[in-house]
Order: sequence, then structure tokens, then C-alpha cells
Amino acid sequence: MERLTKSEEEIMHILWKIAPCTVSQVLDYIEQELGEERPPHSTISTLVRSIEEKKFLTHKAYGKTYEYHIAIPKSKYTSLNVKQVLQDYFENSPAEMLSFLIQEKHINKKEMKEIQELINNSKS
Repeated sequence: MERLTKSEEEIMHILWKIAPCTVSQVLDYIEQELGEERPPHSTISTLVRSIEEKKFLTHKAYGKTYEYHIAIPKSKYTSLNVKQVLQDYFENSPAEMLSFLIQEKHINKKEMKEIQELINNSKS
């Protein structure tokens, strides 16, 4: 699976929330839900087509309008990215990654308790 650029990934996160949708609906979401300035239609259209070329989306045509549908679920993309981070930075060791997150204070005590509960529950 090809990797998404940062801009493509930002748009893909929107698509995972609102698809099936059109480019106009993505623009509305950016403006209304994110409170950001509405980008040019052509910019978002180009990004969506690029995402589709990478096989993350499919579309149905209704005249000149395309409705985009998710082809790669967010969970699958997340899993691949986590595996890549584990491989690139933590020698494929989830324990090393968790240790890093704790040492860098990216995980607080409450979250550590939640992780411990997840570990305990997964053993049963």
C-alpha cells in the first residue's frame, strides 16, 4: 500500500468521517466543522484524485459529480502505520515503544492503569 502525503492524510481523515461524499461536501466540512477557510475546489479535487489513485478511495459518477467511497478502512491504515513506526524506531518491539512513551511522559498514570487493564483482560 502506498503511503499518503501529509496533505492527503488530512483529507483522508475527513473522508473517513463523512464518506460517501463529494468534493463539495469535503469543502463544506473543512469550512463548517473545522472552522477553516474554504480551500479552492481544485486543490481538494486534486488531492482526492491522488488518494483514489493510491487505491484508498473508489467513486461513483453522477454526471460530472463524483461521489467518493472508502476503500481502505482507517483501522487498516492505522495498523500499517503503527507497524512502520515499530519497525523504524523501536526494532519491532511494542515494549520498547511503550517504554519510550512512558519515559517521555506521553502516557500518564491513569493511562498506564488502563493499559494494565487491557493487558490483564487480554490474558483471559
